[in-house]
Amino acid sequence: MAHVNLVDPATSSAAVKPTLDRIKGAFGVVPNMFKAVANSPAALASMWGSFGALGQGTIGAKLGEQIAVAIADRNDCRYCLAAHTLLGQKAGATAAEMADAQRGRSADPKASAALAFAVKVVENRGAIDAADVQSLRSAGFDDEAIVEILAHVALNLFTNYVNVAFDVPVDFPGVKLSRTA
Repeated sequence: MAHVNLVDPATSSAAVKPTLDRIKGAFGVVPNMFKAVANSPAALASMWGSFGALGQGTIGAKLGEQIAVAIADRNDCRYCLAAHTLLGQKAGATAAEMADAQRGRSADPKASAALAFAVKVVENRGAIDAADVQSLRSAGFDDEAIVEILAHVALNLFTNYVNVAFDVPVDFPGVKLSRTA
């Protein structure tokens, strides 16, 4: 049971209903995470706006989802691991690619560099150095993409913390955490 109310979209306030309607349009349902965040109109607008903005970014949906599962695994976020594994497959990743990404790996050198960077940012609480940024440049990322990778990490920290802290019930097909496997 979630530690906060899961807002019912049918009876939600005028402040969150339009955003919940857009979320339902995107997913076909309103996932529990958004129902939890809907307790705060500002937090919901921030989260949904970030998903929308990054969805229009340059690194692509597949890599964004691979980053999300790597971060979810590091933070023991079963909710995000389940959701982003499914979304990654919808974005064109194979089940094996998503399982590798969950462990911070990829057979693709460019994706591998992005995942290694994302994992290091999380594990070192943002303490990276010029060599870490240069490794992304060497893999073919420009400054726009590098900042975008960091934005994906930050958004996923937000969603992971929401789901772990509030014990949001997972409403996607479950995926086993690799760190506990």
